[in-house]
Amino acid sequence: MTTALTTGRPWRVIVVFAVPLLIGNVVQQLYQFVDAIVVGRHLGVDALAAVGATGSMLFLLLGFAWGLTSGFAIPTAQAFGARDYTAVRRSVATGTILTGACTLLLTVGAPLLAGPLLVLLQTPPELMDDAVVFAQISFLGAGAMMFFNYLSAIIRAIGDSRTPLVFLALACGLNVVLVILMVGTFGWGVGGAAVATVVSQAISVLLCLEFVRRRMPVLHVRRDDWRVSRAELAEHLRLGLPMGFQASIIAIGTLSVQVALNELGADAVAAYTAASRVDGLAVALLQSLGLAVSMFVAQNHGGGRPDRIRRGVTQATWISVAAAIVLGALLIAFGAALVQLFVGQEESEVVDLAAQMLAINGASYWILGILFVLRGALQGLGHTLIPTVTGVIELFMRVGAAVVLGGIFGFLGVAASNPLAWLGAVVVLVPAYIHAHRQLASAPITPMVATPTTPIAVIGPTDGSMVVDAIVTQPIVLPNAGQASGRRPRRFAFIPSRDRRRTRG
Repeated sequence: MTTALTTGRPWRVIVVFAVPLLIGNVVQQLYQFVDAIVVGRHLGVDALAAVGATGSMLFLLLGFAWGLTSGFAIPTAQAFGARDYTAVRRSVATGTILTGACTLLLTVGAPLLAGPLLVLLQTPPELMDDAVVFAQISFLGAGAMMFFNYLSAIIRAIGDSRTPLVFLALACGLNVVLVILMVGTFGWGVGGAAVATVVSQAISVLLCLEFVRRRMPVLHVRRDDWRVSRAELAEHLRLGLPMGFQASIIAIGTLSVQVALNELGADAVAAYTAASRVDGLAVALLQSLGLAVSMFVAQNHGGGRPDRIRRGVTQATWISVAAAIVLGALLIAFGAALVQLFVGQEESEVVDLAAQMLAINGASYWILGILFVLRGALQGLGHTLIPTVTGVIELFMRVGAAVVLGGIFGFLGVAASNPLAWLGAVVVLVPAYIHAHRQLASAPITPMVATPTTPIAVIGPTDGSMVVDAIVTQPIVLPNAGQASGRRPRRFAFIPSRDRRRTRG
């Protein structure tokens, strides 16, 4: 179901759109939660640490791919907000071509780099074998992850944040079952955990494709749409590459953290891994608000509604800060109990270290809440420089904290790298968005004028027949009729979407 984010109260539209994203993020974190519990309890702390040792490296390459595909969906959202459905289809085709090319490069090259990168990261010898296996299998299945992220992104771009949630929940549920079978029953080790993730994501891709084929004609790419121009490729790369590089820059900082952790030993790696799983559940809400703001801003930017962008971003910022304070308090109070689910009470050193990290992060969530909303707003407006610069700042702040503070304070110094990186990014994002906010105040507002519509059949094949299940209205984009002459635009009657008819042929 497509939804225009250009009408309704901004804060309500953003929250309603964000709720399925939040549930999806929580579901995804929960399956990683279960994955870590199964690995930690069945295979031991070293196996959990081996999976954790690959996290930064996987984030470096797969995070780039995730950011890239998310950026490809921004032109789709802008075109949908402008009601230019030809541009929507061509954007989908362009993003698909680029996603396929990136998948090919990643699947062929990344598995060969897994071993050397883990050595470069000074992974403890006792973790190396399991870490290499987990990383290589994950990279070989990167195509499933990339295309699921891309399909989810373009579905969300046209206002449907619920459908990706349904498929993600199904995939995560399947992943939990497969992890328990492959690790616990079949005894396939950490490789079984990686295979379970790849298989579940591949199934989710097939489900998304089938849903788009049956229910979302606006995304049906026609033969002519595949003839994309260099300008279209360049525009998608202009938005996608900075988001991908931003994720990779952040990942490079995370790699430096991983090196510092590896030097501190397996207990430090396991503590950071367990704390990150719990932290991911809390951060899911803030991430969801940021993504919802990005799609809200993109649609309203395409629809010429700067007034809604200004109100929506301000309201979303306050909501994000309030939610961050509550989440931080909960994490500080119950973080240690949650960490014990991964390693058990007997691993007191690991639990204590993880609880300290969660307390540091929890006290700083309000900064992260501002970061996600403002960065999402700038990305939705099509700005690429400032979000990339903030990624570079996060890189230097994380590296500095990991090297300097880690050397002085040990694990606590490394744990402080995240809040310091968030703070450095926000220092740049706040003035950048204030400048954009002021520019939006002087931007012209496109009047909400009813436009003539044409009936579009929503069809589905039934035993060889074409069944017209419903007639919906699709606006015809016209120049601002009547504005040049100073006359009021004509109002046109809409065709009720309730009208139904059946045609056999």
